[in-house]
Amino acid sequence: MTELTKTPVRDRAEHNAYFPSDYSLSVYTSSKTDFTGFKFDKPYTGNKYKVLMVGADERYVQMKNGKYFSTGNHPVETLLPMLHIDKAGFEIDVATLSGNQVKFEMWAMPEEDQAVQEIYAKYLPKLEEPAKLSDILDVVTGPESPYVGVFFPGGHGALLNLPESKTVKALLQWAMKTDKQIVTLCHGPAALLAAAVDETDFLFAGYEMMVFPDSLDEGANQDIGYMPGKLKWLLAEKLTSLGVKVLNTDITGAVHKDRNVLTGDSPLAANNLGILAADELLAKYAEA
Repeated sequence: MTELTKTPVRDRAEHNAYFPSDYSLSVYTSSKTDFTGFKFDKPYTGNKYKVLMVGADERYVQMKNGKYFSTGNHPVETLLPMLHIDKAGFEIDVATLSGNQVKFEMWAMPEEDQAVQEIYAKYLPKLEEPAKLSDILDVVTGPESPYVGVFFPGGHGALLNLPESKTVKALLQWAMKTDKQIVTLCHGPAALLAAAVDETDFLFAGYEMMVFPDSLDEGANQDIGYMPGKLKWLLAEKLTSLGVKVLNTDITGAVHKDRNVLTGDSPLAANNLGILAADELLAKYAEA
């Protein structure tokens, strides 16, 4: 049997860019997820409420060594939470900063998972032609807004542009002021850093969260060739410096609720986070 290489694989579409090594994908990805069905008793049956998913529209994250990691949103971290939210009765709209398509790490797509493939097919038109976030911000944050939650998927693509976006900042300020659900996992909490732009007090200071551990980005992800170098900055370190309490140092599929903020530690947490998000949304809006 041929031993799988731990050398990152060249992405021939971009100068000096790389996909994860074959070995790392054998460790980190699977053809099926841990989805085993829905846990809520009955869905919301109205047509009043929606959730907004804000996806990554850029793919290439530059490492300290100048190489580029070919990334995007992790499909499991995107689609499993969407699956639970959708089946709980809440329509999902999709937006990106540019209005360009959501970028996916297609090498992590669970091709043999029927439930994930079905939700992907259902939302593919919106994923390919999302709204431009700034174009819909007034509607999303307006007094007649139908949106009851905001979802930021994981994947290293979340490290690009979202953390510096004043549009994302305005969205987060609205969500916190109006007590909307904020759902995110893995590297998705990078989007929350937008709330620190031009501010001295961080909107999420004092919150407890689950995020992807810096130690894995600095260690295992280097050792097995998942990324072609080390990141220029570390997510958990940055959040901690702003007053967030990061609860995890490893990945176990753990999720956490702190007030209206729901977080998960990794792709392992995608199903659990979807269950939690559906439960929280239904508890608040099912009878409304």
